[in-house]
Amino acid sequence: MIRQKTGSMLCPDCNQLISVNAETCIHCGRRNPGMWGLMPMLRKFLGNFGFTEVVTALCIIMYVITLLFDPATIFRPRGLLSILGPSMRSLDALGMTGAYAMQHGRWWTLITAIYLHGGLIHIFFNLMWVRQLAPAVEEFFGVARLILIFTSSGIIGFIASNFFGIPFTIGASGSIFGLLGAVVYYGYSRGGEFGAAIFRQSLQWALIGFALGFFMSGINNWAHGGGFAGGYLTAMLLGYSERRAETYAMKMAALGAVGLTIFAFGMVVWNLFS
Repeated sequence: MIRQKTGSMLCPDCNQLISVNAETCIHCGRRNPGMWGLMPMLRKFLGNFGFTEVVTALCIIMYVITLLFDPATIFRPRGLLSILGPSMRSLDALGMTGAYAMQHGRWWTLITAIYLHGGLIHIFFNLMWVRQLAPAVEEFFGVARLILIFTSSGIIGFIASNFFGIPFTIGASGSIFGLLGAVVYYGYSRGGEFGAAIFRQSLQWALIGFALGFFMSGINNWAHGGGFAGGYLTAMLLGYSERRAETYAMKMAALGAVGLTIFAFGMVVWNLFS
């Protein structure tokens, strides 16, 4: 049952118990807190949203699809980071971004490219970092803010990359650096012994990541830098759980980000068959 027509729920703003059909919250005055009986379903969805697992699964699925799209090139040697990598043809068809894609009006690739990877080593290390950082960001910020930080960081990272003329780019590393930026902000803002430890550790990881990017070929440092800045600024804008509970607007924005991601992949399918 999608709608809850009777019973009680927690107000999405003040977290006080109210009727699901209340026109306004008697505690904080929020209008239509139950959103016509849909809010309990939305809260359950966001509360149980295994974001780390979904990102992992989507990246793996897209990696397999890009390999199968042009299987003749899988074992063609192209460098360490491209071992068992898909071809440029398949990546371009399935949502690779960059200055080239932007020149052709493919704005949706700013999202789809987050979930594409250029080889086995590329996807392995990116997913390792996602599984390391996303649960920490979810703990500090909540699942809705995690979705917004991850998505906005990836987009901002690619926008920065495109601005500096990188013609072709893919990967979740912009979003990963965004998660690092969010954790750096959390540690710096929280302060105290725990906050200082989080700040030092996450800043060390970020500096190591930036350093490796300058010493290894084929790394998109503009996307890393843009993603880090995007994650830091998004975290600063949204706040974290210890100081501010996730609001109704944040949760709806997170659902919007999920919907936009689905729409972006729909545009990839549309372009494949149009």
